[in-house]
Amino acid sequence: MSTTKLRDTILECLFEAQSGSNELQQEAVQTLASITRVSPQNRTLLAQTNGAIPALLTLCKSSSPTIQTLSLSTLFNLSLNPNLKQSLADMESINHLNSIILSPTSPPESTKLASSLVCSLAMLDKNKAKFGVAGTIPLLVRAVSYPRNPAAHYLLSSLAELVQFHGNCTLAVRAGAVPVLIRMVKSTDGEDLSGTSLAVLELLSRFDEGLNALKKTDQVVSSMVEVLKGRSMMSKEGAAEILIRLFEESEDCLVDALKLPEFLTVLADISVRGSARAREKAGLLLKKTTEANLDSYTTGGSHKLF
Repeated sequence: MSTTKLRDTILECLFEAQSGSNELQQEAVQTLASITRVSPQNRTLLAQTNGAIPALLTLCKSSSPTIQTLSLSTLFNLSLNPNLKQSLADMESINHLNSIILSPTSPPESTKLASSLVCSLAMLDKNKAKFGVAGTIPLLVRAVSYPRNPAAHYLLSSLAELVQFHGNCTLAVRAGAVPVLIRMVKSTDGEDLSGTSLAVLELLSRFDEGLNALKKTDQVVSSMVEVLKGRSMMSKEGAAEILIRLFEESEDCLVDALKLPEFLTVLADISVRGSARAREKAGLLLKKTTEANLDSYTTGGSHKLF
């Protein structure tokens, strides 16, 4: 299709999407989603069409779940172009995505797509602070805390991308992200969710705010050791990294680990049968247990081990 014909098609679809019947609207947005799915050039052409982005945002508010998801799909397609990420992440767009994520009436597919769009836009570092200013961080924490949220994995992925910016990490900790994520780690909803929750906790632990919140969490060490005993290697890698950071900052955390009879046995098992990264982390943890001066804890006092 020539550029001229494609431009005419886009204009026709935008017109029908805004003024046609429900059926015509659906067909028009379906066409826009299709032509932007695989072609970066088509995405740029649509994004540069006057009024296209506002029209798609308006269509995201449609009472038709199909039109809503197709509009979000089209916006997500546009966000795949690195040169479009900054212009797409204006405050109007971000606030609209926030409302979709938080609304209890949003279809699950719309919530998933809105979360994926947040994640995609946040991959541009310049956009991360915008989401923090717009209140997206506490909103994601709140949404992911809903029991059995079908979009939980998508919400966690967005949170993982955003908390790589220090300011957003602070916002997440203040919003109560650590206890929410710990609950998800312990949840029986699925190992994928547990692994992604641990990945976010690992990112939070890189900064003082996140690490301090973890240290103050009841039974955080035993929770991480339980993860080490599980089957998911991704989860084991995340839990081991969190324990390393806790041990570096707090001897009490190391003592708490050594009070658990299975701790050293689990580490020994992972150091032999784990993935390359898990073996490396287990080796570092074993090294820390042998290098630590714990005489005062093994001979008496409030931290007596034996």
